[in-house]
Amino acid sequence: MRGSFPAPAVISGAVSFTITQISLVGRRKKDSFEFPVCSSSQTARFSFSIHDEHNQQRQRQSRRQCLWLPGRSKWKGGRRAGIGSQCKCNYESGGEDNEWVVVNFYHFVMIKDAEAEVAKHLFFVEDLDIRGRIYLNEQGINAQYSGPLRDALAYVEWLRGDERFSGILVQISAATNGHAFPKLKLRYKPSLVQLEGGISHLPLLDPSMRATPLSPSEWRKRLESLKTTSDASNDNLKRNQILLDVRNGYEWDIGHFEGARRPDVDCFRSTSFGLSQPEVIAADPLENVDKEKTDIMMYCTGGIRCDVYSTILRQQGFQNLYTLRGGVSHYLENEGPVRWIGNLFVFDSRLSLPPPAYKPEAATKASTHEDSDNNTFARCYICGSQVCELRHRNCANLDCNLLYLCCMNCVKDLRGCCCSNCTTAARLRTVLPGFQRYKKWHTYRDSIPHSRLTA
Repeated sequence: MRGSFPAPAVISGAVSFTITQISLVGRRKKDSFEFPVCSSSQTARFSFSIHDEHNQQRQRQSRRQCLWLPGRSKWKGGRRAGIGSQCKCNYESGGEDNEWVVVNFYHFVMIKDAEAEVAKHLFFVEDLDIRGRIYLNEQGINAQYSGPLRDALAYVEWLRGDERFSGILVQISAATNGHAFPKLKLRYKPSLVQLEGGISHLPLLDPSMRATPLSPSEWRKRLESLKTTSDASNDNLKRNQILLDVRNGYEWDIGHFEGARRPDVDCFRSTSFGLSQPEVIAADPLENVDKEKTDIMMYCTGGIRCDVYSTILRQQGFQNLYTLRGGVSHYLENEGPVRWIGNLFVFDSRLSLPPPAYKPEAATKASTHEDSDNNTFARCYICGSQVCELRHRNCANLDCNLLYLCCMNCVKDLRGCCCSNCTTAARLRTVLPGFQRYKKWHTYRDSIPHSRLTA
């Protein structure tokens, strides 16, 4: 039953009872109450979901007062710019209300009642057109989402209205084809970052346990110093500074800072730098370094993985830890592609972004220098040839789904698969043209012939 009673309604009987503004329309389950209605024969009990439409409108209007209108100097509702004028986002809007963006930020802060915090956020974004991943727990928030510029920034500014989140650093980039995520997942999550063993036990709320953050300009100066040191003949000088890429190996394959070694893991949760594990010691750049004298410069896409892993290294005794504040995206936005090679891998439908996506006025071509001891950058996973597009694709074998770089010749020869074995697999998806992405695996479950599923 759906409906409302805009005017008082009277239920006839021995005793009349007046019901005012009863509404059964709404997306969330409302609190209900019961009352007796007396008649000459019996007492009936009715349960209604009560919701005051007038209060609902006021609540929504209050929420929407923080909608920042790009290219205008006023608030919706006639107020002069307040929070909107304080926006710390450096994104340069084209002034179009229908402009689409991707927003990324994280913040470590104590949240006493994380479940209640999630409910509050869900209530605010109910009418906003945003999709992505927003996770909260007792240690803070980690968010990546897309949406129209107005809705995307509305959530940011509402969040900054809470003093606990007033200092968040927000990264914004263009989403050229609408939403970059299929749906919104805003929920409580025990770990803001996936790492073996979890991260809830780590002292993430203690800034002294995390790496020292460097601004993009400070990071650039250190990169220049690192380049000078690497050219020196003194091996001891070379060991005093280490540039550590705290990402997945496939991210390095399409872009990284000069001098950074490719991570030997394809999943951050398995990272074990500096932990002296026997099976990875040979490939560990932190093995046998002086923990008190060696400067370790860590970087990742947005900064959160470095903050998390630096607390582990701090507990292992490493003293001089530095991280790039805001990650590579913040660096490219401020410094351009100086000392950066290739594109930046992103975890949404775009997959790969060139440096001009963050700083359009910067040189459109990043450094082409490559370390002589590593030939995996921008190479086809199958034949080893140079790829013309720095963008990954997934193996057409549904049960493999490997994310890899591939030249178009190998895509054609192996029908979108990563190896010859996968071409004979039971569950193969249709080869996508160009560099389109497959949807979630369950969307192909019913489209693949039954004979293949049971083969």
